[in-house]
Parts: sequence; structure tokens; C-alpha cells
Amino acid sequence: MFLNTASPRRSFNIPININLQGARRRQTRELLASAAVQEQEGARGLNVHGGQRSRAQMPVSSVGEDRAILLGFTMMAFAVLMFFVVGITTVKPYVNSNWEEEASCVLLQTTILDQWVDCRGVSAVPCLRVTVNLSGSHQLALLHFDEESVLLAPECFYIPKCRMDRPELEGEVQKLKSSLDARVGRVSSCLTDRARHPQDAILNRKYTMRTAMLALLWPSLMLGGGALLVGLVKMTQCLAHLSSEMCSETSAGRLTSKYTQGRLYKLLRRASVQSPT
Repeated sequence: MFLNTASPRRSFNIPININLQGARRRQTRELLASAAVQEQEGARGLNVHGGQRSRAQMPVSSVGEDRAILLGFTMMAFAVLMFFVVGITTVKPYVNSNWEEEASCVLLQTTILDQWVDCRGVSAVPCLRVTVNLSGSHQLALLHFDEESVLLAPECFYIPKCRMDRPELEGEVQKLKSSLDARVGRVSSCLTDRARHPQDAILNRKYTMRTAMLALLWPSLMLGGGALLVGLVKMTQCLAHLSSEMCSETSAGRLTSKYTQGRLYKLLRRASVQSPT
């Protein structure tokens, strides 16, 4: 009797316990799967919010930065314009100038011409002609102050500035003639251009390498300053953008870790509550 009555009870108890353990395992798996899905959705939501925050935190250029960039581009534009003007007025005459051969000039005679020369259509000015002897070739030549006077007045050593006061012009030229007459017969250094101007010589060059370099210095400084200003503003904006992106990524990572820890804690707590005591 005891064996018959005990065996059915044991046969009923073992399957019930197995079924309860399988149900608890399935429930735990379902909870873990749902928690994993919720974590993925939360991470996506955080990424979306983090992207929105990063977009919202993107540095917007301020009015000062816009004005600095505008100033830099304006400086560069003016520098290009100055390069164009300096190139025409200074660099081109220096490149085209061939007054490089040095010679020794002996001053022979100074004369004020009776016929005055036209001064750029404004007035007439007296012409002072100076004759020299080139000691190297023993050739007579007309002496000029610089290469520009050779082009403006081929027969004159020096012409004064255009003015309407005739007595003042005559007095200026006469004073220069008196100072040159005191140097008659003396030897002085001069420059010649045998290819283009074989009958002329000049005392000084107006357009030299130093003059061209000094003329190009200010446009170069303005161009470099404008480019440096624009580069610094752009670099500042790039650094600010990178800093905002790094801050948004670190904040999103902290929120994700906190969210994951909270979900795991809730899951473990729910599993411990549902487990049998």
C-alpha cells in the first residue's frame, strides 16, 4: 500500500518542479531580451539626442569673427591692388632700366638754353644742359640727373617742378648752374647705357633694387597680415567645433553608461523578486 501510494506522488512532484524551473528560465530569458532591446533603443535615443545636442552646440560665428574675416579679406584685396600699382610705377621701370655700366665723367660745360621746354602741358621751365667727357672712351655725352630726366627732357640735366612763377624758376636753375660751374674739370662717377642711350649719362639711378624692395614691403606686410588674421579666426572656429564635439561625446557616453547600469539593476531586482524563496 505505501509503495503504491508513494510512487504516484513522486511521479507527480518531479514534472511539476521541472515545469516551474523551465518557466522561470524562459521568463528570465524574456526579461533579458526585453532589457537588451530597451538598452539598444535607449542608446539610439541618446545618440539622436547627442547628435541634436552636438548640432545645437555647434559654434556659430559671432559678429566680431565675421568682421575680422571681412577685415582680413579687405586687407588682402588692398594688398593685391597695391602690388599692381607698385609693379607699374616702380618695379617695371627698375626691370627695364639698363643704366648699370659705371664710367668716369669729366664735367666740361653748363649752359642754360634760351628755349624753355614744356612741363607736362602745364607751364614752361628753363633747361640746363651739361656736357661731360667719358674718360673711358673719350666721347662727349649729355649728363642727366637720373633716368627719368632722360625720358622727359633728352637735352636737359635738370628741370624744376612745374610752376607759373618764372623769376623763381630762373633763380633755381641759375643757382644749380653756379654750383656746377665750380666743378668744371673735375671727375665724377656716372652711369651709362651704351645699348639704348650711347650719347647720354646719368648721375644717379632713381629706380634701384632697394627702392623696389621697399615699395613691395608694405603690400607684402598687408597681404601677410590679412591672411594671418583670416587663418587665426578659422583655426579658432575649428578648435571650438572640435571642443564642442568632444564634450557632447563624453556626455552621451556617461548618460549611456548610467542608463545601462539602471536597467541591469532593475532587471536583477525583478528577477530576485520573482524567484522562489
